[in-house]
Amino acid sequence: MSHIERSGRGTGARQAQKQQSRRALLDAGLGLLADQNLASLGVREVTRAAGLSPAAFYRHFPDLAALGVALVEESLASLHVLVRALLAEPGDAEELIDRTVDVIGAHVRDHRPHVRFLARERHGGVRQVREAIDAELGRFAAEVGTALALQPVSRGWREPDLRMLAELYVDHVVSTAAAFLEAQEAEVRASDPGRERRVAATARLQLRLIGIGRRHWPVGAPGAGASEG
Repeated sequence: MSHIERSGRGTGARQAQKQQSRRALLDAGLGLLADQNLASLGVREVTRAAGLSPAAFYRHFPDLAALGVALVEESLASLHVLVRALLAEPGDAEELIDRTVDVIGAHVRDHRPHVRFLARERHGGVRQVREAIDAELGRFAAEVGTALALQPVSRGWREPDLRMLAELYVDHVVSTAAAFLEAQEAEVRASDPGRERRVAATARLQLRLIGIGRRHWPVGAPGAGASEG
């Protein structure tokens, strides 16, 4: 084996180890945040749970806020993909509503720690994390607005109105995910059987109401864009 080959293998192993350590820190942080918020967490607590030294933490993150921001990006990434896919699927409005609610419920079941983290930290005490969540949701709304603009029902809509509608959909997704989280955890505790079913029914009704408002919005009318300052 040549020196270059050995060097390449060594670099690859170091990179893999680095990624593994970073993953361990993220997983440890997410696990600890199941019962507390980020502002109360300490670096030593995270590194102890990850099986690493405090010095290892600082090779990946300058502080706990940076770890929180990384968790925000990770928490919302898969939800972005799901909603983009939903908006691109064919079908009538009722089918899309049913699929959307089902997908949100399934996403929460599969990513409960991430959803819990977002729900807690969206209005939490770490400014950088709050700002990261707001920024990610803003990008999310921009993506949704672009998809909505391509739909025939949006013909003639002004950009501020499309943005307002997109933000309404994104807020609904986030609030529905938080409601599903509470319902699923209540059902695990057997404290409120049937709550998840009620959350799904309410979410469908809310989406229908948004859809009715969309169909009757005064397209192109002066002053219709309430979001314009």
